[in-house]
Amino acid sequence: MEFKPHVYQDHAIKQIIDLPATGLFLDMGMGKTVCSLTAISELQYDYFHVNKALVIAPLRVAEDTWVTEKEKWDHLKHLRISKVLGTEKERMDGLNSEADIYVINRENVVWLVELYGKHFPFDMVIIDELSSFKSHQAKRFKALRKVRPLFDRLLGLTGTPAPNGLIDLWAQIYLLDRGERLGKTVTGYRDRYFQPDKRNQNIIYSYKSKDGAEEAIHKKISDICISMSAKDWLDLPERINNTVNVKLSDAEMQKYKQLEKDMLIPYDVGDVVANTAAGLSNKLLQMANGAVYNENGEIQEIHKAKLLVLDDLIEAANGKPVMVFYFYKHDLSRLREHLKKLKPRVLETSKDITDWNNKKIQVMLVHPQSAGHGLNLQSGGNIITWFSLTWSLEIYQQANARLDRQGQTESVIVHHLVTEGTIDEDVMRALSGKAEGQNALLEAVKARIEKLRG
Repeated sequence: MEFKPHVYQDHAIKQIIDLPATGLFLDMGMGKTVCSLTAISELQYDYFHVNKALVIAPLRVAEDTWVTEKEKWDHLKHLRISKVLGTEKERMDGLNSEADIYVINRENVVWLVELYGKHFPFDMVIIDELSSFKSHQAKRFKALRKVRPLFDRLLGLTGTPAPNGLIDLWAQIYLLDRGERLGKTVTGYRDRYFQPDKRNQNIIYSYKSKDGAEEAIHKKISDICISMSAKDWLDLPERINNTVNVKLSDAEMQKYKQLEKDMLIPYDVGDVVANTAAGLSNKLLQMANGAVYNENGEIQEIHKAKLLVLDDLIEAANGKPVMVFYFYKHDLSRLREHLKKLKPRVLETSKDITDWNNKKIQVMLVHPQSAGHGLNLQSGGNIITWFSLTWSLEIYQQANARLDRQGQTESVIVHHLVTEGTIDEDVMRALSGKAEGQNALLEAVKARIEKLRG
């Protein structure tokens, strides 16, 4: 297929070529991968600035997306991509193959750094989903930080740079500029731009931005980070967000309230216990879905309310494919049993992806983290139902973007099953609040559309 880049894609490609370190914050579905491959090709074969490029990506993306995208476009067919995946022997075989681009899953970054040490052979590194390096305490960040002085070029790709607030930015920007803009240490970054928010005496649980901090951070990184929103550049079908209220009976709500208050519900087969605040939150989310694990690890069903509402949504789809997001194993087992007449498929293999895109699956059950990045599923349908809700804005946005992306021809309908009077309502409010903070970041470093179009 011939690649005819949009104006924003031309600008992104130029940015990657011109700047040794670039953060490319493009909405999902705007072509981050083809832009990156095009720039790598030019850097290798036109400018001779890059010899070996390394792509670090989520496992499923590393297995499929980069090779598929390369094969899709005529101007990229000459590129040689080697997958550094699987067993250690398979990874070594991949590294020993002659290639232009080597693709490794992020779980093996530590292994790769330990293997090469100061002889790290790559002169360009592309992090597909830069936000997965947001934790300065993560082993993968520490490993890559160690070898960062050994390569000149780093490209960070993401659509969600600050999923939980600007506090997440330091580690990501450090990998780009080695501390030039936001400081050499995360402690210094926090001291300059944030103040304690939630705390218990000397223990600080969260931070909030100081007055003027957001604007200052945006300005600091705007020269190396380019942000573009799909709504500004692409004529995408409308996305419809729909909150579907789920009501519990008085008896079911009483059980929920008991756990919320006492952190324990007694059963003959084993008590349901929540020992910490985080554990309580987790148990309440499970109960809002309809089942919970007891102290023996057994499934204790509380209600079928969400399952019955899901029946109505699937019936209303009139045979159109429906993608259902779940989180807990008992959600999956209950969904499969409840929907068995429809023969639901669980997203696990490349064949599942192909069959979905060919509209051979009426109900696809998907764990959001298995479809979080890079998968193109927009050809298979336009209806999403969140059976289980998530606190993570990043997981939420990335999962929705599997259907709500370039190439989608119908309005995407996103149903959220929200059990009334439960923690589900808090999750929906939290997602909304986090989105506002991230949108401020993206807006602040967004490319000047009028200038580019002019």
